[in-house]
Amino acid sequence: MQRVCFVLQVRPERMEEYRAIHRQVWPEMQQALSETGWHNYSLFHFKDGMLIGYLETPDFDRAVALMQEKEVNARWQQMMAPFFADTGGLHADEAMRPLEELFHLE
Repeated sequence: MQRVCFVLQVRPERMEEYRAIHRQVWPEMQQALSETGWHNYSLFHFKDGMLIGYLETPDFDRAVALMQEKEVNARWQQMMAPFFADTGGLHADEAMRPLEELFHLE
């Protein structure tokens, strides 16, 4: 199982709204994530908007590609796009890059 951690930047002035949306993620979005290999998926944030994501998956590139084929993901990414800064015009699912793992205690 591949452990993946990534960082994105949410616009600080939109953080409260971003948090509110994530308290009620669409059930069909949650199902799509599960079906495409996103396991143990969590999001964390700092007050300045720095967002840290963590998930476990057999193959991160495949999990991202499978999600990008889902209609629900296209709707979600479109809705969430205004919340993110520094993505170079990409949707968040295209802009996230895994961090290199330095240590893991098993």
